[in-house]
Amino acid sequence: MTSTDHGLLPFMTEFTRSELKKAVEAEHGGNATFVQAVPVHESHNGVNVWDGFVHIFDLQNNPRGAFRAYAWSYEGDDRERRFFTVLHTPQINGPRKAVATAIVMRWRARDS
Repeated sequence: MTSTDHGLLPFMTEFTRSELKKAVEAEHGGNATFVQAVPVHESHNGVNVWDGFVHIFDLQNNPRGAFRAYAWSYEGDDRERRFFTVLHTPQINGPRKAVATAIVMRWRARDS
């Protein structure tokens, strides 16, 4: 059973740092510099909803004043590549929180 069976983020397929960097810069502005990639595992009610690497980028010249962003990509069941980029905020203060926030936002979008 995959995570898409539950309407959550599909399991990640690794993608290149340069493409993730471009996605961060296109979505949020500024200049992104790769810092590191960290493994993130998220589950909900005992079901694995995300297991992959989140890339951390430092930001310079971001229009909102953000100093960090988190990014990852995956290939959906339709074979389309999707990118997620999330800015660091006081509430979203790390890669795991970025993934959890993206999952909640996707759930809410599906319910509307």
